[in-house]
Amino acid sequence: MIFQTTQWDVQTEFTSSGTPSVDTGEKSDSFISFKNKLNKMKKILPFGLLALAAILALLAPSTEVTTVTESNIDTGDTAWLLMSAALVLLMTPGLAFFYGGMVRKKNVISTMLQSFVCMGLITIIWVVFGFSLAFGEDIGGIIGNPSTFYMMKGMLGNDAWSALPTIPIALFAMFQLKFAVITPALITGAFAERIKFNAYLIFITLFVIFIYAPLAHATWHPEGLLANMGVLDFAGGTVVHMSAGWAALASALYLGKRKEQVHTPARISYVILGTGLLWFGWFGFNAGSAGGANELAASAFGTTTTASAAAAMAWIFFDILRGKKPSAMGACIGAVVGLVAITPAAGFVTIPHSLVIGIVAAVISNLVVIWRTKKGIDDTLDVFPCHGVGGMVGMLLTAVFAHSNVNSAVETNGLFFGETGLFVAHLIALVGASAFAFFGSLLLLKLTDLLASLRVSEEAENVGLDMSQHNEEL
Repeated sequence: MIFQTTQWDVQTEFTSSGTPSVDTGEKSDSFISFKNKLNKMKKILPFGLLALAAILALLAPSTEVTTVTESNIDTGDTAWLLMSAALVLLMTPGLAFFYGGMVRKKNVISTMLQSFVCMGLITIIWVVFGFSLAFGEDIGGIIGNPSTFYMMKGMLGNDAWSALPTIPIALFAMFQLKFAVITPALITGAFAERIKFNAYLIFITLFVIFIYAPLAHATWHPEGLLANMGVLDFAGGTVVHMSAGWAALASALYLGKRKEQVHTPARISYVILGTGLLWFGWFGFNAGSAGGANELAASAFGTTTTASAAAAMAWIFFDILRGKKPSAMGACIGAVVGLVAITPAAGFVTIPHSLVIGIVAAVISNLVVIWRTKKGIDDTLDVFPCHGVGGMVGMLLTAVFAHSNVNSAVETNGLFFGETGLFVAHLIALVGASAFAFFGSLLLLKLTDLLASLRVSEEAENVGLDMSQHNEEL
């Protein structure tokens, strides 16, 4: 049996006994030569693209200073957003521990690296043109002009993003970067233990450009399509969690099942540590999305705390109701589901209603996990039931409980208060965003598979991705 000795597609192959494999077929010299050239190109291309980014940076140093006469930059708001950006970045290593502890021991390093590497790759894309795609000059309500902030143009000086006038635009760009980093990392739990590392890098690059950036623009840009519909997404229920959840379901279906569908967590202590880091970082995620150190940030801080606590306990008690023992894994998963569900609502609902959101989301996600298991869909770490469904529940309950007394940005109160406009807008947006993320991700998976096959070989899967992809092990 044969497996690749590195993550890159076609390299020297070895039999399971360690001796070079013998190709008994008759291959022409020209085909072998083409194959060798292709292998060489695959080795060169990643570094070549990175070198190209460096050359572009030299050609566009972005030294222009933008000075606004009447600047509203506030030092307190700036300090809080600096801290919030750091907190959100911490969530990605937290996610690495959360996911890494859930997989089998032979896949811990590869799973954690898939999250960690997003902090490198997505940052480069964001600096070159990603921020422009999400927040640049509007094009049709669905994407930004890639030249608006190309190579972080216009980041020097005291200019600010129009929707957050009290912090420098450079800080806004870095704050939003952290959301872009963690979104593709969330998807990795769905195809854990069976995806090639090089193919993964290609897929998340395409995902950020063609799925994440358009959704971010449509939702958070003042001229975005969903924003003009009145859709409310305080910190990323639609942009982050729904997009990642639907991409996760598409990935699980496209890649198919693992050869061995066993669930033996390597380190539950890693899961607990990861949950703590995620919960801690989520205060930057939600309270930071208030845009400053103000009363709205305090309210979002409170709703975030409450929803997560309620969901953790709801998951435990619902498991007991079903005849299961209370577990550390269940408590951690429940807490994260609560954080996911409150994300779109954090700055639009009251603290008592966040309690309801956490409980409802935990029960529904728990039921979807049961459904997913019965259907045999190999979403390895239940990304769709927890992030996709949690995000959708949060999006709908935002439209149920949002009130203008919490946030003046709420123009139509939620369904609970007798008004229907917001709920209808959210239903339409939910269907549209779900279809876009799911079918768009399927298309990107197919494209990635054509460029570099997605799945590792059966032998590499049996050995474990830590060794077969990275030549490392715990």
